[in-house]
Amino acid sequence: MHEQLSVEIKTPGTQSPESVRKVIVCAGTACRANGAMKVYETFVLEIKKAGFEVVESFKETLSKKDLSNTYRTSKSGCQGFCQMGPLVTVEPEGILYVRVKADDVPEIVGRTLVKKELVDRLLYTDPATRVKCPKQSEIPFYKKQTRSVLKLCGAIDPESIDEYFAHQGYESAKRVLTTMTSEQVCQEMLAAGLRGRGGGGFPTGKKWDLTRVQPGPLKYLICNGDEGDPGAFMDRSVMEGNPHSVLEGMLIGAYAIGASEGIVYVRAEYPLAVENMRKAVACAQKVGMLGKGLFGTNFNFDCKVVEGAGAFVCGEETALMASVEGCRGMPRPKPPFPAQQGLWGKPTAINNVETLASVPLIFQMGPAEFRKIGVANSSGTKTFALTGHVANTGLIEVPFGMTLREIIFDIGGGVTDAKGKIMKDGFKAVQIGGPSGGCLTAEHLDLPLEYESLRKVGAMIGSGGLVVVNRDTCMVSMARYFMQFTQNESCGKCVLCREGTSQMLSLLDDITEGRATAETLDLMKELAEVVQKGSLCGLGKTAPSPVLSTMRYFREEYERHVHDKWCPTGECKALARPEIVAEKCRGCGMCLKACPVSAITGEKKQVHTINAALCIKCGACAQTCKFNAVVGVS
Repeated sequence: MHEQLSVEIKTPGTQSPESVRKVIVCAGTACRANGAMKVYETFVLEIKKAGFEVVESFKETLSKKDLSNTYRTSKSGCQGFCQMGPLVTVEPEGILYVRVKADDVPEIVGRTLVKKELVDRLLYTDPATRVKCPKQSEIPFYKKQTRSVLKLCGAIDPESIDEYFAHQGYESAKRVLTTMTSEQVCQEMLAAGLRGRGGGGFPTGKKWDLTRVQPGPLKYLICNGDEGDPGAFMDRSVMEGNPHSVLEGMLIGAYAIGASEGIVYVRAEYPLAVENMRKAVACAQKVGMLGKGLFGTNFNFDCKVVEGAGAFVCGEETALMASVEGCRGMPRPKPPFPAQQGLWGKPTAINNVETLASVPLIFQMGPAEFRKIGVANSSGTKTFALTGHVANTGLIEVPFGMTLREIIFDIGGGVTDAKGKIMKDGFKAVQIGGPSGGCLTAEHLDLPLEYESLRKVGAMIGSGGLVVVNRDTCMVSMARYFMQFTQNESCGKCVLCREGTSQMLSLLDDITEGRATAETLDLMKELAEVVQKGSLCGLGKTAPSPVLSTMRYFREEYERHVHDKWCPTGECKALARPEIVAEKCRGCGMCLKACPVSAITGEKKQVHTINAALCIKCGACAQTCKFNAVVGVS
C-alpha cells in the first residue's frame, strides 16, 4: 500500500510562467553518464501520453496565457548530489527523486503528476535515521549548504538566456554600465572582499584596479576555466549549468578594467562546458548583451571561447596566456604581471570561473550584504568537490568559516570504508586544495575553512578539492599519487620543478618499495623545501605540499615504512604483512577459498592463519572477508 507523505502537491495556476508545474532533470556530466538524457526524453513522451501539453522552451512558456494543463520539462546543470543521480526535481513543491531511470518515469508521471502522490521508493532515505526526505531542503547533504553561485545551476535551463533574464540576469551588468564608473566598480569589489576562487585568494577588486590604471586602448579579460585538479569539477559545473552568470561577471569585470575583448579558456576535456559556454556567447551576442554600445552606452565588449589542450600547468595565468597565443603552455617570470603586460603584451586580468560567477551576486545584494557571508578576511561562499571515503559525495557550496567537521560529518554524512559502510572513528585525513594543497588531520576538524587559517597549518583552499580518506589509507602512497601527478604535469621549464619533482617521486618509490634508509626522509624534506622556494610558477612552488604536510602530520607512518619495512595499511604491496585478527575471525573459510596460492589454513569455525612465505599479497582474502578480520593488505 502506498505511504502518503506530508508534501502538498499543488495544481498549477495561470498567472505566471513560474506557476507552471516543472519537471527538471539534472543533465550535468555525472547524471548524463547515468542516463539522464534518456530519462528526460521519456518524461516528454509520458507527460504527453497522460494528456497534458509539454513545453520545453522557457520563452514559449512566457507566451502562453493558460498554463493549467501544461507541464514544462527542463534540463538543468549539476544539482550537486552526483552520486544519487540522475536527479529529478518537481517544482514548485521542491520534490526530489534520486537515481531515476527511464523505466521509473511512467510511475512518476502517473502518481506524482496525475494522482498527486509521491513515489516514496525514489525519495532519498537518510541512512542514519532511515527517514525519507521528499524535498531537497530536507536532505542532510543540502541542509548546511549556502548555494548562491550554484543556486541556479540546478534550477534553470543553461541554454535559455530568457530564463536567466527571469532571475535578474544581466541586471547587475546593466546597473554597473549605466550608473557607475570603472573606479567605483573596483571600489565596490574591494568593499565586498571577494578573493580569487582559483586558489591564490588575491583580492579581485585590487586585481581589477591594477589593470584599470594601466595605459593603452586595448586590454583583455580572461576567464580561467582550465580546472585541472584530480577530482575537481566546480568550474565545470558552473559553466555547464549557468554559463550566463560567468559572462555577466566578465562583462562587469571588462567594464571595470577597460577591456574590449574577453576570452573564456576551457579545457577540451569539458565538452559540455565548451558547448554551453559557446551557446551562451552566441545568445548574448544575438540579444545585445555582448557587442557594441552595450545598454545604450559607448562601451564595447565581446568574447570568444578557446579550448585548452589539457595541461595542468595552463591553470597558471602566464602559461594560460602562452597557450592562448598559440605557444606551448609554459609560465614566465613575474614581474611584469599580467595586469601590466599580459596577453599579446597588453594589460590583462585573469579570473577563475567561480570568481566571475560571484560578481553579479555582489551587485545584486550589495557589498555589505555579501560581506556578511563568510568571515572577516574570507567573505562569501566557496564551492568544493567532496570526494573520497565519505558517504555523500558531490558538489557543495558553503560559507567561508565552516569547519571540516561540519562538511565531512554533516554534509558528507561521515567516513566510509572501502565498501561504503560508515566507519566509527574512521577519519584519518582530508586532502584539501588538490596537488597544490596539503593534508589535514583529526586535530584540524574544527578549524574554520578560510585562507589565512589554512595557510598557517601548511594547506590552502586551492580551487576547492576535498578528498576524505579513512584510517585504512596509506598516507605515503597518497603523497606519492599527488607527486606522480605534478611530476607528469611539470612543463619542464625550470630545473627545480622538472628535476626536483622527479627526484621526490623516486624517493617516495624507495620508501614504498622498501629501499629507503634513515637518510631518505631528511633528504626528501630538504629537497621539497628547495623546490617549494625556488620553482618558477605555482605548480612547482606547491608541488611539495602533499609531501611536506603528510611528513609533518604522519611522520610515524613514514618511519614505519623506512625503519620497519612495513606498511600498516597494506597498500604498499612490497611492505604488506597480511594477518588475520583472531578476535574478528569467525572461521567461515571464505578467505581460505579465495586465496589463489593456498596460503591460508584453518579448520571450520576456528581462527585461520596466513603463511607469509606463501602469500603473494593479492588482497583477495581481505576483499572476501565479511568481518574485516584481514589486515595489512588492501
